Amino acid sequence: MSSNNLKIGVFGGTFDPPHLGHLSLAEAAKEQLGLDEVLFLPASRNPLKSRRAIAEGHHRLGMVRTLINGVDGMAASDMELTRGGVSYSVDTLGELKMVQPADYWFIMGADSLKSIQDWRNVPRLAKLCRLAIAIRPPLTEEDVRIRIPADFKDKWDLVHMPATDISSTEIRDRLARKRPVVGLLSPGVAQYIQQHKLYP
Repeated sequence: MSSNNLKIGVFGGTFDPPHLGHLSLAEAAKEQLGLDEVLFLPASRNPLKSRRAIAEGHHRLGMVRTLINGVDGMAASDMELTRGGVSYSVDTLGELKMVQPADYWFIMGADSLKSIQDWRNVPRLAKLCRLAIAIRPPLTEEDVRIRIPADFKDKWDLVHMPATDISSTEIRDRLARKRPVVGLLSPGVAQYIQQHKLYP
């Protein structure tokens, strides 16, 4: 990879809702890999997730923008939402490369490696980016090494994270039961959810 190129991390997900765990992962990836920018890309529809009802795309994008507002080196894109349909990482990276030539890292949690063989066109994806794999205890580097597809054998970097356990599922559950979400959501996102009456 050319050292002159911009270094951009691509952080895709449903972001339903985006939480402080997402932000800390983006910041850790940016710092540890020396990225110029982390681009959040809310998915139109994740091909590997169930078809449960999710918040509308413009709200998930609005919450992401609220989460990263004022944070240096963070940006959000509506590319996948505008394209619609199922969101495939390989299509998104291909489009990004055309629009903004750069060195790209695809940011993901180590737990997502379980399903990477089900992703579309892994060999092409490996030509478009490196993987930035967030690892938390109890998972180890060896766990990651075992699961990496052959195409990405020399194209991955670890992002070390503290053992935190924040999930969007738990947050939706807490909101539905009117339980506190302090420390899980940024105040801005909590306010956005309240204002737009999301997750009743």
